[in-house]
Amino acid sequence: MGRRFNWQIALGISLVALSALVYFVHFLIFRDAHHIFIYMIGDIAFVFIEVLMVTLIIHGVLSLREKRAIMDKLNMVIGAFFSEVGTNLLKVFSNMDPESFRVRRGLILTAGASQSDFSSLRRNLEAHDYLVSTDLDALEELQSFLVGRRNFLLRLLENPNLLEHESFSDLLWAVFHLTDELAHRRDVRTLPETDYEHLSDDVARVYELLAAEWLAYMKHLRDNYPYLFSLAIRTNPFDPDASPEVV
Repeated sequence: MGRRFNWQIALGISLVALSALVYFVHFLIFRDAHHIFIYMIGDIAFVFIEVLMVTLIIHGVLSLREKRAIMDKLNMVIGAFFSEVGTNLLKVFSNMDPESFRVRRGLILTAGASQSDFSSLRRNLEAHDYLVSTDLDALEELQSFLVGRRNFLLRLLENPNLLEHESFSDLLWAVFHLTDELAHRRDVRTLPETDYEHLSDDVARVYELLAAEWLAYMKHLRDNYPYLFSLAIRTNPFDPDASPEVV
């Protein structure tokens, strides 16, 4: 690091010295210091505008385009997550939620869903109390499903672009933690009541994060990929009558 810094200082000093040499040659040829200083001051004054344009405006536009490109790639990862894990998890969680009927009907989306519809649904999800009952059949199903997808989740966590999407990375960590908890239980049907309460809290955490991320992903599909949105609403995990067949 120090060697690189010394190299940059040497380069800077060399460039300043070359600039001074050229100005001196100009003076020797034309003997006009007034002309030299007029253009020098003008050039120095323009440097500040150039810095503004390059660092704040152009760099900002380029950074925005780069971030959008990263988010587009990350949304492909999110789509793979919901195809492999997320949609099935929501089905299991909504069945474990004794109050799911309060939000289930509103989350049955249609192809004509508007921006105001999504805003209303987001408010409903934020107000929902994510409490789940300890259903032993569902818990056993959940254990088998998540442990079987452990390698897939690990591969998702290796994606460096996740740092650009804080809410989804939080969701992945919560899912992976729940997977870890369930993987360490040999038999989920013989646990003490305190352990069931602990697992219910872990499930509720994932359930809340997953529902919010699902709705955001549905909006992304509605805005950018109508054909994918069509399939998503036909396989809606909150719709008990959902069918992938077009009728």
